[in-house]
Amino acid sequence: MGSLTESKRQLAWVFDLNKCIGCQTCSVACKVLWTEDAGAEPMWWMSVNTQPGRGTPRDWEKMGGGWDDGRPVLGKLPTPEEFGGGWDFNYDEVLRGGRGRDAHLTKVGGSKTWGMNWDEDEGGGEFPNAYFFYLPRMCNHCSRPSCLDACPNDALFKREEDGLVLRDEDRCKGAQKCARACPYKKIYFNEARKVSQHCIGCFPRIEQGVAPACVRQCPGRAAFVGFLDDPAGAVAKLVRQWNVALPLHPEFGTRPNVYYVPPLAPAPLREDGSFDEGGSRIPPSYLESLFGEEVHGALDLLRTELDKKRRGQGSELLDTLILYRWKDALGHLDRDPAEIVWD
Repeated sequence: MGSLTESKRQLAWVFDLNKCIGCQTCSVACKVLWTEDAGAEPMWWMSVNTQPGRGTPRDWEKMGGGWDDGRPVLGKLPTPEEFGGGWDFNYDEVLRGGRGRDAHLTKVGGSKTWGMNWDEDEGGGEFPNAYFFYLPRMCNHCSRPSCLDACPNDALFKREEDGLVLRDEDRCKGAQKCARACPYKKIYFNEARKVSQHCIGCFPRIEQGVAPACVRQCPGRAAFVGFLDDPAGAVAKLVRQWNVALPLHPEFGTRPNVYYVPPLAPAPLREDGSFDEGGSRIPPSYLESLFGEEVHGALDLLRTELDKKRRGQGSELLDTLILYRWKDALGHLDRDPAEIVWD
């Protein structure tokens, strides 16, 4: 077994995939806040991809990393082209060159074969039973972070007070072994500064009692944040009480602290146009490949509670997911950032 990096408390995220609409508000909120510096142009610390899909970096699930026999695995290092993005356009010509009537925006630089949302809304299945859903992804702030053990310069550490995996950029020498060891491939390299970078969990906001931007800005009320040891919080209930929020690819062995409520789907159509009420358009085997065997029990419980709600009976689980009061998604981090005088 790999090392278990203990912290006094563990902050965790939950994304309800039945409510995520793929609007990219979380990813754009993160990018505007954290990745506007030089060298960070192609970085998407938070990304929302279509599933089934190849994601970003392209085919990241096949690149390796995680743990094997107690040692971090150094998988493939994604190339800039596999990450995609960072395009340049002829803005000067179109907007400032006086040619607005006879010139149009065209890409003049950047990746040619991939981007953060290259295969958006393509999904899987065949008509009339095609299907897709959206999957927000960020650093998982794992309890067994293989990136931390793989770093040869002790640049990565896990905070005791909240379990966030952070980086001392003064120690980082750009070895990129962390990126190779991360099986989720959510670590980027800043060519301008020659250091690796990843989601910092919005810790400056957290220290002021403000929820991370990805959670607070979600218009679909699909994102939750909170401590796993807070029994009154939505995150702890969804993860530990009801077991309907599951980690992505638990077989990687890093014990991620970003969890997902798996997606339900309409009943598939038969050839005669009638509904097959006993089936699902999303193959259960595909969901199992993402979230492990526990996904079947989670889906069964969601269907049971949904049926109760439709019959007019109470369901604390469904009320939590419906999220009548949006601040309930923020746990203890419900302070208004507009009240703070930021340094």
